[in-house]
Amino acid sequence: MELDELKSLINGRMERVQKEKSPAEIALLMGRKTQSITGKIKRSLLIELIITIVFTVSCAAITVFAKYHSLRIYFGIFTIISLLFIPLLYLKLNKTRKLTNTIFPVKNNLQVLVKLIHEYIRRYFQLTMALIPLSIIISFILGYTDGNLSDSSTQNSFFSNLIESPLLMTFLIAYIILFSVGMYYFTKWYLKKLYGNYVKQLEDLIAELEE
Repeated sequence: MELDELKSLINGRMERVQKEKSPAEIALLMGRKTQSITGKIKRSLLIELIITIVFTVSCAAITVFAKYHSLRIYFGIFTIISLLFIPLLYLKLNKTRKLTNTIFPVKNNLQVLVKLIHEYIRRYFQLTMALIPLSIIISFILGYTDGNLSDSSTQNSFFSNLIESPLLMTFLIAYIILFSVGMYYFTKWYLKKLYGNYVKQLEDLIAELEE
């Protein structure tokens, strides 16, 4: 038997072995991959939930014990915003668990999960970008109000100098722009690392199931 014929025979037998795999065996193999990926997504959601709870408690503590009225208002606002995040994250985590609580991957469940995480990433990014100017505006309003309410002229000196100094104004504007751009790219990277890479792997699995 020549070498080419031997290679052809071996390849033919390997193809037959692959074709002889039952749908259940293929599903089990795919299920192991799916459980690994979705497990990482659930872990990411759980970590975010824990971080949000810790952040909320910290903001609430500052709201109660801060010396300055402006700080109490500022962190009180973010306490309320963070409190709204906690049930949303819990619901996302619970829904993800329900969609992946099976050994065998169900294509429809994976598609729903991918859509769910895509929507979460999009809303997360939009809200983060909206909170950046909001937090800056609130900081200026509260700082200016505190300065006006204070009997000491030094409390409002920063805002007086800001208006009178083009250099200080330019520096502050540059800082705000750099901070906003930095947060934009950091949030993109953060979401990709925490969810985006795993969603891409799930999309590849769905493509395999459709073959």
